[in-house]
Parts: sequence; structure tokens; C-alpha cells
Amino acid sequence: QVQLMESGGGLVQPGGSLRLSCATSGFTLRYYAMGWVRQAPGKEREGVACIGEGEGITYYAESVKGRFTITRDNAKNMVYLQMNSLNPEDSAVYYCATDRAIFCPRLSSDTTRLRERYDYDHYGQGTQVTVSS
Repeated sequence: QVQLMESGGGLVQPGGSLRLSCATSGFTLRYYAMGWVRQAPGKEREGVACIGEGEGITYYAESVKGRFTITRDNAKNMVYLQMNSLNPEDSAVYYCATDRAIFCPRLSSDTTRLRERYDYDHYGQGTQVTVSS
């Protein structure tokens, strides 16, 4: 079955960086799009990044564009999220996610944009990111 396991979260000061990792198993990673979503206390879950199948076209939430980078290593069955210039509003539990689709979820009104409110079929257990001085 699909298994996703995130790691790499922690406490970081504003302006700092973190790299999250997602180890995948139970499916052939290279065939499917993968996403990162986050949920802060009292807020809805929101997608922050997605990478399409294969080498992957990438999509980002407007709030993280230019700061976050999603990558994948299909040979290692890993997905990564490099987060730079972090601010307190980025504090949340971050989840790796997939619904084993080829394409990332995008807005029907603008297919160049990530659909940030989207329910994937599978999530990992999450990793906490806290940005605070």
C-alpha cells in the first residue's frame, strides 16, 4: 500500500531554511505527481507545492513562490521541499501527499496555478515546522 514518511522539520529562525524529505513506498514514484501540503492550527489544510510525474512540472502556492522548491529523486523514491526565507506564517505541520495521478491539481480557471484546496488520497504522518525567534 502507499506509504509516505516525512522528515526534516524543526525549529528555525525567521529568514532561515529547512529541507523536508518524503520517503515513498508501495507505488512507482516516477509515474505520479506528488504534493506538499501544510496545516497550521485553526486553519484549513493548504497545498504549497506539487511536482508532476517523471521529471515533473512544478507548481507552487502564491504564498511560497520564489521561496520553496519541490524536487524529486525517482531512483531513490524521495520527494523534497526546500524552504528558504521562512517566516512565522510558514509554521505548520507539513505533509507529503499523493493521489497517484499523473498531473498536479490545478485551478480550472487557470491551469498554470496550483489548486491549493485539494484533498489527496494519501498523506504521510506529517512533520512540524516552527518558525520563531
